[in-house]
Amino acid sequence: MKFGIGQSVPRKEDHRFITGTGHYVEDAVHPHALHAAFVRSPVAHAKLISVDCETAGSMPGVVQILTGADYVADGLGGLGCHTILPHIHKPNAIAPTPALAIDRLRYAGALVAVVLAETRQQARDAAELVEIDYVDLDVLLTPEDALADGAPALWDNVPDNIAFRVDLGDAEATKQALQSAHHQVRLSLFNNRLSANSMEMRGVVAEYDSRDQRLILHASTQAPHSIRGEIARVLNLPESTVRVVAPDVGGGFGMKGGVYPEDAIVGWAAWKLKKTVRWHADRSESLLSDYHGRDQHVEAVMGLDQSGKIVALDVHSLYNTGAHLSGGGGVSPMFACTLATGCYRVPVAHALAEAVHTNTSPTQPYRGAGRPEASYLIERLMDKAAEQTGIDRAELRRINLVSASEMPYQTPLVYKIDSGDFGAVMERALEVADWEGFEKRKARAEKAGKLRGIGIALHMENAGLANETAEIRFEPDGGVSVLPGTFNHGQGHETVFAQMVSDWLGVPFDQIRVIQGDTDAVTFGRGTVASRSMINGGGAIKSAADKVIEKARAVAGHLMEVGTDDLVFEAGAFVVAGTDKKMPIQKVAQLSYKPILPPHLGLGLSGQGDFLLQGFTFPNGCQVVELEVDPDTGVTELIRLVSIDDVGTVINPMLLEGQLVGGIVQGLGQALLEDVVYEPETGQLLSGSFMDYAMPRASDVPPIEIECLPTQTQTNPLGVKGAGEAGTVGATPAVVSALLDALSSKGVSDIALPATPERVWQAIHQNRD
Repeated sequence: MKFGIGQSVPRKEDHRFITGTGHYVEDAVHPHALHAAFVRSPVAHAKLISVDCETAGSMPGVVQILTGADYVADGLGGLGCHTILPHIHKPNAIAPTPALAIDRLRYAGALVAVVLAETRQQARDAAELVEIDYVDLDVLLTPEDALADGAPALWDNVPDNIAFRVDLGDAEATKQALQSAHHQVRLSLFNNRLSANSMEMRGVVAEYDSRDQRLILHASTQAPHSIRGEIARVLNLPESTVRVVAPDVGGGFGMKGGVYPEDAIVGWAAWKLKKTVRWHADRSESLLSDYHGRDQHVEAVMGLDQSGKIVALDVHSLYNTGAHLSGGGGVSPMFACTLATGCYRVPVAHALAEAVHTNTSPTQPYRGAGRPEASYLIERLMDKAAEQTGIDRAELRRINLVSASEMPYQTPLVYKIDSGDFGAVMERALEVADWEGFEKRKARAEKAGKLRGIGIALHMENAGLANETAEIRFEPDGGVSVLPGTFNHGQGHETVFAQMVSDWLGVPFDQIRVIQGDTDAVTFGRGTVASRSMINGGGAIKSAADKVIEKARAVAGHLMEVGTDDLVFEAGAFVVAGTDKKMPIQKVAQLSYKPILPPHLGLGLSGQGDFLLQGFTFPNGCQVVELEVDPDTGVTELIRLVSIDDVGTVINPMLLEGQLVGGIVQGLGQALLEDVVYEPETGQLLSGSFMDYAMPRASDVPPIEIECLPTQTQTNPLGVKGAGEAGTVGATPAVVSALLDALSSKGVSDIALPATPERVWQAIHQNRD
């Protein structure tokens, strides 16, 4: 089938994007809307004394200014963290966070007040005149600062500044195994803080519907129903009173997976004033106030026996969770622990993560969400173990990889891996990358004055978080509408979901429409995060398709005057077994709307499906990177990257490649370029524009060769494993592995992230001295 599963069908949605006819939040036209401008904390930590709005309130066009005092007076609720799991996390007292500062300023950029005016410029001008009186407090920028003796508590109910702990595995057994290990490999790493930098910045338009007395939010989000629920809780409204509409969304990467204070405040202002209110961030505002990713300090020790087999692993990480917990704040520390052993056979392990409050912007899952941190740690440990034991890097991995014959494999840290052939994936990556021929290429580079290195990293992630729902509905003309609970913000769901339904129902691809992002149209959904859409969303659509077919079978049996057991569904039609008599399902659907059916067959043809994945799937792969370093400048040039991936069933190879390449580029960014930087003394953001925050350009990206080597998973009806984050999870450790290989001849064994030219040059010359 040209448009079925497994075909590289071009994306339906691309036409509107490349012709400029996409519709984003900022495109919503509301001529009489008020514009919101936020007054943000100018300092990282202070006691808030007062907020003086008198001068600002007298400015032209200003309608109202709302502060924390108004927030309290209106009895509003706070924003919660919804990713604390009782069987995983050990939380301190975690309370919802007010969307406006009440009595304390906890990070530079925190919301203090909102100015509502007739134009955007009037709102911004007035916001600059709001006067904040405060008393400075000690600034705590790192977990080490916040855990130091005498450090002030950022929240009264969290006196030690530890929001929660994740403590998994067997600490005592791990300790004993490490003590008796022939080799102990120790490592201390830092995963740099990153900004998602979605092409479309955050924004929200909140509209008061006077006819139905409802609040309608147009939001740039990954999870419309999550926004609806949280906004309703904050405003003390029934969920049915709030409608969320998410149009086209220009990227999210996990950063838009939760609810922000700005969303709540704009919604509150619209409800309070019975007006339409809009707010759209600019880039500097986004860099300051978007929830960031990573920011993890980790120390680990891995024990090996005399033959190089791993005997134990102990991990302790400190996560900078920022001034308060975001909605997804529990995810990254959890996954960094549960996946700490990677693709390897580790008999016993212990992983402890502590999430620590600091005077920085909160952190949120960012593409990979704990999985890249886990992969970076275990792969760096494997490289260091190879150096310490004298065993070749690839051979050490062969010794320790979980084999296909051991599947399903129970790890010592919660998960049972259902399927995978890590060894085959690695061997194919080494073959495609010509690992054995590297020394010749290195020698040629040396003659040209360059340091050439090759690196390897295996990676594995968990995918398929939580259950999902979907509806398939035939229209009276025989066309099909698909209403998934997932949400497309760049993944290509309009295309792949239509491919799947076309394949299962035999309906032409161009007659299938995917409807998403409107909580009044889609019954419920958990949105798109954690590489879950093809697994959970696809499973729910398959369930809905099966129900549609069974209902259509009953209708077809009545219309064709045969028993349902005599009907076979194939190629989009019901065929009477043993005859050439048939009726297309689209014809059945059209007739189901006619007043000719008995009552028990109902009216129309639709199906509601849901799917719950038991556990997770485990997409995995291996990346090999080759690069060169100019020792005179420290500039690193990526020469080639090979990625071999097991993502299970491939629905659309072209879209899969796009997802993998995009993820790889973000992993390269973490390794070499990207870094959110605060001034140590004041907590002011120093990387507040793209002049200061570097991201990969096309010229930084090497040729990327991708192959799929799938193994079967029985965890879901499509056999998919997920792919949205796989590229990111493997890229950073593969690049650093290659870089340290290149620098090893200069005595360099470690380097901080991002490995900028300055850091590389300093590492070379410090060791030379």
